[in-house]
Amino acid sequence: MFEIDNKLISEEIFEKRFTCDLNACKGMCCVEGDAGAPLEFSEIDEIESGLDEISAYMSDAGKNAIDEQGVFYMDIDNEPVTTLINGKECAFVKKDEQGIYRCAIESAYRNGDISFNKPMSCHLYPIRISKLSSSEAINYHEWPICKPACACGLKKDVKVYQFLKEPLIRKYGNEFFEQLIEADKFISDKKRSKL
Repeated sequence: MFEIDNKLISEEIFEKRFTCDLNACKGMCCVEGDAGAPLEFSEIDEIESGLDEISAYMSDAGKNAIDEQGVFYMDIDNEPVTTLINGKECAFVKKDEQGIYRCAIESAYRNGDISFNKPMSCHLYPIRISKLSSSEAINYHEWPICKPACACGLKKDVKVYQFLKEPLIRKYGNEFFEQLIEADKFISDKKRSKL
């Protein structure tokens, strides 16, 4: 583990390779799982304020789920998560013509209809952030669904933190990302010195 700015960071984000391969996985991370995507309360406000624009990219089933349940529910840990369709897929996901599940929030953002991107927990995946008493833990989360992403990352030699540059900067800022680059160099130098 490394500590940067009062954050405990797993070395796995420097060691593991990862690059999403939507043609292989079809975006199944938005469908599988035991709960909706974790949300910050500020994200709930943003989603609710942009719902008219987001709904243009949603499935009818997703719209119905939101109409009936709202944009979130509280999970077993009493944390807010995105609403699900029939307890399975995220209400904000829609399958495209290629059979790939796409996030309606991200689609609305990428097309300039709203000013905020998908929930941070989704944007940062496969990094998961856990709140500790006086800090945060930044860990790599391994999920069989993402085996194609691991294979693609290995082929392209892209480390987890490198793949997640945009969301890491969105969450913590440029300076933090620069410190991650320095930590990566330190780890690499340490390994080389042991050879």
